[in-house]
Amino acid sequence: MSKIRAACIQMRSGVDVMPNIAMASRLIREATGQGASFIATPEMTNLLDIRPGMARPKLVAQDDDAALAALRALAGELGIWLLIGSIAVRVEGEDRFANRSFLIGPDRAIRARYDKIHMFDVEVGDGQSYRESRAYRPGGSAVLADTDFGTVGMTICYDVRFPHLYRQLAQAGASILTVPAAFTRVTGEAHWHVLLRARAIETGCFVVAPAQGGRHEDGRETFGHSLIISPWGEILAEANGDEPGVIWADLNLEEVEMARRRIPSLGNDQAFGLNSSGKD
Repeated sequence: MSKIRAACIQMRSGVDVMPNIAMASRLIREATGQGASFIATPEMTNLLDIRPGMARPKLVAQDDDAALAALRALAGELGIWLLIGSIAVRVEGEDRFANRSFLIGPDRAIRARYDKIHMFDVEVGDGQSYRESRAYRPGGSAVLADTDFGTVGMTICYDVRFPHLYRQLAQAGASILTVPAAFTRVTGEAHWHVLLRARAIETGCFVVAPAQGGRHEDGRETFGHSLIISPWGEILAEANGDEPGVIWADLNLEEVEMARRRIPSLGNDQAFGLNSSGKD
């Protein structure tokens, strides 16, 4: 299958899990009604609560997670491929959680899972301090997932600032890169579009980037503007602002090879050293 209709679900996740499941489920059904068979939700689909200590009592292990169970069942019911952008889950033997993305097949099986590698430990100037590594432990492996429409390289949000991850995924066979996110408004306004278009252009991959948007119950404000981008860097679909909703685009996977034939940079690597003095 070389063509597929992909959709991004834009959300405004709150501090309680069940309303977030309901919102995601409603929008996924809406996307399916528009003909999408590959649907992606944003980072922290199940819960967005950065208030110190408030999320901890609400989080459970993967096998006990109500959002994961509900969305797996929905994928099976609708017969779709569903990328759960990420949910926060407890990890056995760890005090910190995992920020974990799941790819669910039409048979409701977990086909792949990816733990976010790069932790968002930054000061962006919006009045809040972000220290993701205090509550979440980083993953240690990049993940490729095979589907019946192509190979998906799974990433999450802050990963987008580390282009070597995307290059390795593309060189290993990815034709679609997923970047579910909860970008802050400040960083989103400055960098969201240019970073995602760059990752598409550099790799010759489609980029599917569902986002959180708006002012959340915990006080955080996210940028929205979910995007679907072609291997040539063209924006195929974009959410209008930060309101919850659905965007979709038809992906022709043959465009991946076309873009890579035109600019074969993935095969043009050259070994080099670093001369810090600048002298011969």
